[in-house]
Amino acid sequence: MARALVIVESVAKATRIQAMLGKDFIVKPSVGHIRDLPESAADIPASVKGEKWARLGINVNDHFKPVYVVSSGRKKIVSELKAALKEVEELYLATDEDREGEAIAWHLIEVLNPKVPVKRMVFHEITPAAIEKAVSETRDLDTHLVDAQEGRRFLDRLVGYEVSPVLWRAVDKARSAGRVQSVAVRLVCEREL
Repeated sequence: MARALVIVESVAKATRIQAMLGKDFIVKPSVGHIRDLPESAADIPASVKGEKWARLGINVNDHFKPVYVVSSGRKKIVSELKAALKEVEELYLATDEDREGEAIAWHLIEVLNPKVPVKRMVFHEITPAAIEKAVSETRDLDTHLVDAQEGRRFLDRLVGYEVSPVLWRAVDKARSAGRVQSVAVRLVCEREL
C-alpha cells in the first residue's frame, strides 16, 4: 500500500514525479480546477436555482458567497482522486505555487474532504532533488492566495456577466467584456481623445 497521495495539476507532471517518488506514493493529476462557479443554467444547484443571483453563482447580498459546482467533465477525476485517497495515510497537494494553484489545492480539500493529514508541497523544478526537498519541507495552504484567486474570479464573473450583454447590444460581433480588457479599451480611448 502506498503511503501518500500526491496531487499535481497535469498528467505530464504526474508521470514524471511518480517515477521519482516510487511505490510509496501515488501521484495523480487534477487536470486543473476541479470545480468553479456554474457555467450555465444547467449547472446551477436546485437549492439556489430560483434566486435572482443564481446565474452569477455569487450571492452579492450575502458577503459575496459563491456557489461552486464540480463540472460534469471533472466528476470522473474527483471519483478517481477520492478512491486513491482511501488507500493512503497522507495527502500532498502539489499544485502550482500561484493563486490559481493555491485555489485548486483549496478546492481539492473542500471536495475530497480528506480524513488524513494534508500537506502543501511546492517545487520550482521537476528534478529528484527538488521533489525530495518539496516532500520534506511542506507548508500550510496560503489562504491569502486563495482569497486573491476568488476575488479575481468573482470580478471576472461579475464584470463579464453584467457588461458583456450591454456590449453585444451596442457593438456588432462583440464577444465579451472583462475586468482587464474593459479598462484597457477605456485607456486606449482616452489617449485617442
